Amino acid sequence: MHYQNALAEEIRSSAAHLLAEDVGPGDITAQLIPENQWATAKVMSREAAVLCGVAWVDEIFRRLDSRVTRRWQAADGDQLVPEQYFLELEGPARSLLTGERAALNVLQTLSATATATHRYVDLIKGTGVRLLDTRKTLPGMRLAQKYAVTCGGGHNHRIGLWDAFLIKENHIAACGGIQAAVAQARKLASDIPVEVEVETFEELDQALAAGADIIMLDNFALEDLHVAVEINGGRATLEASGNVDATTLKAIAETGVDCISSGALTKDVKSIDLSMRITQTFNV
Repeated sequence: MHYQNALAEEIRSSAAHLLAEDVGPGDITAQLIPENQWATAKVMSREAAVLCGVAWVDEIFRRLDSRVTRRWQAADGDQLVPEQYFLELEGPARSLLTGERAALNVLQTLSATATATHRYVDLIKGTGVRLLDTRKTLPGMRLAQKYAVTCGGGHNHRIGLWDAFLIKENHIAACGGIQAAVAQARKLASDIPVEVEVETFEELDQALAAGADIIMLDNFALEDLHVAVEINGGRATLEASGNVDATTLKAIAETGVDCISSGALTKDVKSIDLSMRITQTFNV
């Protein structure tokens, strides 16, 4: 429930920010259009994609001009084909053009994350391995991109620094070892999952002995991932991370790990090519 409430607030605040960023004190070019001129417009994807960002677009136009109506022919998570029109807008021509870039910017970015996630999920279909995102998100778009990952069929890792422990090499060094770090985490919050990042088999043994819930195998070679799975014997959830891309993903999944995390889903995305076109104008 907290996540849903936070996401709803994120949509409201980001829509306001996007409009403020693009419109500023006013759209001077839109003033060239008569105030009483209305229009219809269609939004199209020029490439195959997984749609994400409907609520953001609705909020942008709601804030900009409540007279703008949106008729969606697709929903978040739906797959789009090239040249597919998936949204029709109608309202004052000025408002359609003023909101165009803010709306397309958020759609093309979130759809990119959803699309990249869907491609990766397809590659590991049937393995039973879960694909996870990371905190390597675009600045200011944490919840939005994590939502987009779920639209593409992926799963969320921790949202931020508050909802799960992730004990990395610098934490281990500062705490005096894996055992000490895990013990302190249990004292601080016994009900929050504890994950430990390891780089060697020795550290893996230490994390298992300390009772870590999740162990991240950082940049393990494929053969080492197989060995780690055998050593673990189902005691902890194993997460593979590092060197994850379309060419390595399936092989990593087939080692027997439980999940794979990839920062590429959110930080390396290429925006989806979208276009809006005015299809009709009329006076009211």
